[in-house]
Amino acid sequence: MDAMGFGMGCSCLQVTFQACNIKEARLLYDQLATLCPIALALSAASPVHRGYLTDSDCRWNIIAASVDDRTAEELGQEPLKDCKFRINKSRYDSIDSYLSPMGEKYNDIEMIYDQELYGQLREAGIDHLLAQHIAHLFIRDPISLFSEKIHQDDEHDSDHFENIQSTNWQTMRFKPPPPNSKIGWRVEFRPCEIQMTDFENAAFVVFVVLLTRVILSFHLNFLIPISKVDENMQTAQKRDAARKGLFWFRKDIMTYSSPPAAAACISECSKGSEDEYTLMTVNEIVNGKENEFPGLVPLIHNFLSSVDVDADTHCTIQQYLKLIQKRASGELKTTATWIRDFVRSHPDYKHDSIVTEKINFDLLHKVDRIINEDEECPDIFDKPGTKTKEVIPQAVIKAEECFKESNGEICNNDNDESS
Repeated sequence: MDAMGFGMGCSCLQVTFQACNIKEARLLYDQLATLCPIALALSAASPVHRGYLTDSDCRWNIIAASVDDRTAEELGQEPLKDCKFRINKSRYDSIDSYLSPMGEKYNDIEMIYDQELYGQLREAGIDHLLAQHIAHLFIRDPISLFSEKIHQDDEHDSDHFENIQSTNWQTMRFKPPPPNSKIGWRVEFRPCEIQMTDFENAAFVVFVVLLTRVILSFHLNFLIPISKVDENMQTAQKRDAARKGLFWFRKDIMTYSSPPAAAACISECSKGSEDEYTLMTVNEIVNGKENEFPGLVPLIHNFLSSVDVDADTHCTIQQYLKLIQKRASGELKTTATWIRDFVRSHPDYKHDSIVTEKINFDLLHKVDRIINEDEECPDIFDKPGTKTKEVIPQAVIKAEECFKESNGEICNNDNDESS
């Protein structure tokens, strides 16, 4: 499995958000980084690799190893001679530092970065946290290059930067605006595993999107030491981590700027504690822990109650959130657990970890039937339903036609003579 093609052959679910400015992007980068292990455990879907049933539920470490191009010197196995840095992680791994001022005190692992480039950035007015982040990206060599992209005008083109940026595959990615573009500051949430159906994938996307709204609206703080996030990433990949794993998570998530509504919701569910963070199950993190933590989904519900959401959309969102809650509680299996159980219960399985071609074919055949709705799978998701209609209402069509005809001016209503 030690091959670039094998690693990049793994599928995943990634979500990119555009922030209103660089400050908000840095805040979201930090806050979402602590949630990456939780999302990875909930979306676990990769227990089989190269024909073997493994003792891991996720792809993450598999890809990290397959694209790890560190030399013996960079790995610390030999003294530095030809290489400049001893690098602690694969280029596919969890983040090494927070970017917001709030997160700086939680940067408790050694940060390896190019000192010369760091100095150049600082002289140009870039602050310490962002300068070391960029300089950290450049401790690695490019691993791919297109001939037409070699000679670029770096004053007007960012392809050389993106070549390095896009081959540092971390749990979060901080994405500056491209030159000569209206695209703004973005962050990319990268840990989730791909699910079998559109419904499940949509559920995870909506869950993460709503978490960003809760974080920004309620001014919440999920930060814990980076070393604890790294520990959580390893826990998330263990077998059945969504039900059995214990994850470091922050207990006191309010900040001095949290609005009264958020403070009231959180204080009802948690009591004061000297411990800033503690070990919790995924169920406790997602659904809440009495007298300690309100739960991510209850916080989302509180947020939704304060915004104007139409009934159809609210109904669909609730089904997505219910899926996340049931996965967290263990009422529904993760995809990884479902695949593992299918293999282990197959009549051809010899309990020797070998997934034969027959087992693999039967698994894919069943997955295909589930995807095409020829067969239900109540073990991993409830039958989705929605009030939202696929057909656009005539009233909406008419309103759009009026808008186009009048170039934005108010259109007269044929049924209202007074307008």
